[in-house]
Amino acid sequence: MGERADSVGESQVTAVIIGAFFVCALLGMPIAFAIGFAALAGLQVGDMQITTLAQRMVHSLNSFPLLAIPLFMLAGEIMLAGGVMVRLVAFANAVVGSVRGGLAHVTVVSGMTLGAVSGAAVASASALGSALVPSLRKAYDPQFSAAVVGASANLGPIIPPSSAMIVYALMAGPSISVGALFIAGIVPGIILAIAMMITCSIMARVRGYPATGEPFRFRVFLTELRRSFVIFMMPVVVVGGIVGGAFTPTEGAGIAVVYALIIGFFITRQLRLADLPQLMFRAAVTSAVVGALIAFASCVTFLFTIDLLPMRLAAGIQAFTQDPYIFLLLVMLMLIVVGMFIESNAAYIMLAPLFAPLALAYGLDPLHFGFLFVLNLVIGMMTPPVGILLFVMCGITRISLTSLIAQVWPFVLVQYLVLILCFAFPQIVLFLPRALGY
Repeated sequence: MGERADSVGESQVTAVIIGAFFVCALLGMPIAFAIGFAALAGLQVGDMQITTLAQRMVHSLNSFPLLAIPLFMLAGEIMLAGGVMVRLVAFANAVVGSVRGGLAHVTVVSGMTLGAVSGAAVASASALGSALVPSLRKAYDPQFSAAVVGASANLGPIIPPSSAMIVYALMAGPSISVGALFIAGIVPGIILAIAMMITCSIMARVRGYPATGEPFRFRVFLTELRRSFVIFMMPVVVVGGIVGGAFTPTEGAGIAVVYALIIGFFITRQLRLADLPQLMFRAAVTSAVVGALIAFASCVTFLFTIDLLPMRLAAGIQAFTQDPYIFLLLVMLMLIVVGMFIESNAAYIMLAPLFAPLALAYGLDPLHFGFLFVLNLVIGMMTPPVGILLFVMCGITRISLTSLIAQVWPFVLVQYLVLILCFAFPQIVLFLPRALGY
């Protein structure tokens, strides 16, 4: 690896990387490749050998914990193909289907329980959309139906296990554990689901949406709970084992795959051997996107480091304020803007290594900071102009992006309200992890 040329200004590499990334992104280049091109531009300006890019990419992916990401994705694909959605929707309908706007409530409850299986928003959106959109559109307008499904799917990365939390924990370093982040997401995830259901109730009453489900019957509830119990036990086994120290997150992901196979083949009996190649292919494609982001972004992070960006960023922020909560507020406001324009995984990979050490320097709890970081960027998946869930729902429902954005804002505001609550009252995030010894 060559040394940087003396003529290169101290911040020129950083400026070129940022400029090249935004130019490529605005031209429509996929985010992963835009980051890679920006890394190449930074290497050129920094007078470094191009082999540095390959070395950093291989080094960043040569990590055993990263194996948890494709395994959790495969487990989610297997569970969905194994008929999990049918049972989850039946259970949710038995619980909340009878109230006004009941199908919207069913969607939220299904999204929350599905999040404990898939751990990914896009996978949850696809599953919820295919299972519930036809029924939703019979009871409500298409735009509201799409907004409810998208918002419910966004619970996936917050309810453990969560691929987003795995990526953040790996990028933030040893100051935070995956298990702690998983547990931190439980209480805020439940609060967010309840807040979404309240929003659905208000909108259903204002718009005169009917009650669509059967009246609540305790016997039906017990029947559906018994049928779905084995599904609900998956996150208990996986997350409980990780938290209890019985196995690592990667081993837990492998156990999740085995558990999903058992459910699909022997419990629901809807999974076939012939389905596995296609499921593995879909999980591999999604994992490859995340892997490409990690590989290219690791080179960008490396260039930022040797360009002294973390030190200059720390000095600039500390010169502006010494108050840790003002620092946290500034980071949260910045992430709101970042979430509107940059894919969340790319943001975790590029920004977590920069800001997680700064949070420690300010004396902030790394678990509180990490959860707020993840939640903020998860909300960004629902915010225009490049919120990925908006495009997924437009593709599923065949409605325009403009009409969907007009309907999705109440749910986005509710998510930001929960973010503010978690910011103002850290114990919402920290109580359960602290009770379990983190």
